[in-house]
Amino acid sequence: MIKTIRDDHDFLKNLNVRSATFLLGASVSKTCEIEGITQAGIPGLIHLTPTLDSEFVDSGKIFSLKEIAKTPKGVPTPAIITRAARELCGFDFEVLDLGLVVEPKVKKVHKFGISASESIDKGAGIDAKEIILKGQKFAREYFHKNDLLILAESVPSGTTTAKAVAKIVGYETQGYFSSSFANAPSTLKDDIIDKAFLNAKDKELYQALGSVSDNMLLFYAGFASVYSKKERVVLAGGTQMAAVLLLMQALGLEYDSKNIALFTTKWIYEDKNSDIKGLLSLLDEKVDGYYADFDFKDSEISVLKLYDSGEAKEGVGAGGALCLASCLGYDKKRITKKIEEVLFS
Repeated sequence: MIKTIRDDHDFLKNLNVRSATFLLGASVSKTCEIEGITQAGIPGLIHLTPTLDSEFVDSGKIFSLKEIAKTPKGVPTPAIITRAARELCGFDFEVLDLGLVVEPKVKKVHKFGISASESIDKGAGIDAKEIILKGQKFAREYFHKNDLLILAESVPSGTTTAKAVAKIVGYETQGYFSSSFANAPSTLKDDIIDKAFLNAKDKELYQALGSVSDNMLLFYAGFASVYSKKERVVLAGGTQMAAVLLLMQALGLEYDSKNIALFTTKWIYEDKNSDIKGLLSLLDEKVDGYYADFDFKDSEISVLKLYDSGEAKEGVGAGGALCLASCLGYDKKRITKKIEEVLFS
């Protein structure tokens, strides 16, 4: 059920995984408050999406609102996929508070004294170097007992900030980055990114990044660069995780490319409005990439079938969770059934 995007180091072939630890980098960029920029959550309450995602993956329940986050069309958060994979695989789950508005009620959360960031069109107000250093420090200190570490994210409007970061460090961004929408609001996104870019383009690099980024991108760039020199690590996500790799390269953060891979979903890989393979090809130190060949064609649930229409593509580590489930022997039929059970539990 796992297919290759690019495979320079045989990461998957050499992967013997029986257990995993899943870290969810949860963060709020107030860019998500711009009307129409994202549908990753409940309108007016999108800042709660990372909190609710954290709670749901952790326990299968939410505590900070009455219902789980979903799009205006009723598409449930990808957290249902990750939760289903967790119930099947039993992976350990921890949350990284990288700037939340509401702290999630979960069993294990790591805090770093990081606040939610402002909207990038007004200047995100992040101390980029400090966040990167915090990620590097945590990577040196962090230990887990399992075979594999998986890094995931929940950052509403994160594809917008990722695109802005790629642009500010000098990469072409048009046509590369995905969206939570089937038909991406590209004009709105580009207007926001253009404003952010104009405000930041004459600043020193770290100051510019602090103006257009989100905390997750910076923290994971620091973390993955250090951690990959110790052990294998999976970036579970789509174009946002590719932006983490581009950021590492642009800043000269050395990493062991043999020890990093990107795992994503079929919906990202086949998205006509983005290009995950193209983003990975921009790396001088090539990183392997894979996607879970999973869809909801076998499901009778209409809101799940909207995933196949592009209404939601990735997030909360869904692609990584699906790939892990496949590595542990679960087939598409079993995973689909478990997701349906989780949805209606």
